Amino acid sequence: MSSVTIPVKAQDHPHIRPLNVLRDLSAVADLIELCFSPTMDNDGQRYLSDMRRASRDDSFLRWASRMTETASLPLMGYIWEQDGRIVGNASLIPFRSRGQRVYLVANVATHPDYRRQGIGRALTERVMKQARDKKATAIWLHVRDDNPGAIKLYEELGFREIACRTTWQAGPDARLSYPATDIRIVPRHPHFWPQQQEWLRRLHPEVLSWYQSWNPKALRPGIGNWLYLLFVDFNIRQWAAARRDELLATLTWMPQGGRSESIYAATGLGSDPAALTLLLIHARRTIT
Repeated sequence: MSSVTIPVKAQDHPHIRPLNVLRDLSAVADLIELCFSPTMDNDGQRYLSDMRRASRDDSFLRWASRMTETASLPLMGYIWEQDGRIVGNASLIPFRSRGQRVYLVANVATHPDYRRQGIGRALTERVMKQARDKKATAIWLHVRDDNPGAIKLYEELGFREIACRTTWQAGPDARLSYPATDIRIVPRHPHFWPQQQEWLRRLHPEVLSWYQSWNPKALRPGIGNWLYLLFVDFNIRQWAAARRDELLATLTWMPQGGRSESIYAATGLGSDPAALTLLLIHARRTIT
């Protein structure tokens, strides 16, 4: 979703104060877990573990307190403190997109005992004002489509949906059989790159991946790129599905800094669906 400018009350609520990374991270992690644990995936669990570990690392906290404007981490935002505890949170994360400063609103959470009091709205309005005060060119957020209450709130605050992303996950079980077909799985050949690049641009547009660290150019063939990936110890594996001389689909396996392993599929609009099925089975068998 993206936002349009809306008026925000100039005065702050007495329960709202800026996030203090030196003391608040652990309590914010507890609040996020309480609010989102039923829908939290493995990456979310690791995110919370990292947040709690960071809250105990004095060196990191001192560094973080100086890097709130440059690090793409949830190091700034506002919390709602009431009855001696943190019961609401909204984070603001800076990014650069096409050379422009954008901000992601994240971790908007309200303790179940304090909901229906306008806390989420007040915190979201406050971080939006903070982003505009910092001359943001855009304010973004992500929201699950099974959270109609949050969607309604964000629409009322001026956000509009501009893209929808579906995330698929699979367990480690690789006991899958290949369907009968004349499609072959081969290593991604350099002459497949122009078609693969065109598919990637269509299927993974910047509007869905602008905040991610991956760069499609890392997939291009050539000795220069190969040497660079070798130097930075970044192991990328790529396969292609072809029928005779026709390329039907490609699949790239890419590690994500030890957190997880992602795959990026690319295929044509009229390609045989069995091509991606074969590639996914092959990747799971090969990697696991």
